[in-house]
Amino acid sequence: MSNTVPACPQCGLENTYPDGDNYVCPDCAHEWPQVAGIDSDEAASDGVVRDANGNPLQDGDSVILVKDLKVKGSSSTLKKGTKIKSIRLVDGADGHNVDCKTDLGSLFLKSEFLKKA
Repeated sequence: MSNTVPACPQCGLENTYPDGDNYVCPDCAHEWPQVAGIDSDEAASDGVVRDANGNPLQDGDSVILVKDLKVKGSSSTLKKGTKIKSIRLVDGADGHNVDCKTDLGSLFLKSEFLKKA
């Protein structure tokens, strides 16, 4: 009997492993639940903003970046592991559904690049 671990849905690499109730990709730091729950299309249509791991986000939550993000229109980069406090959920353009304040100023981010702290 073969116990296969799926490839990472975010980066596609197969260097993943189970950790508790989640699978983890050490290459891109993406985590996702082992139990097949709500898929991303259903999660997007239910009106709940979810982080990279599928956890629901709310106004005022603290989050951590799961990958380096280049700031559009700037030469600056938000580094992976940066903690952002007191987010605000918005209905932004192009999927940018989190408004937050960082060292680089006020930014709109996509929740798929964040995990709940």
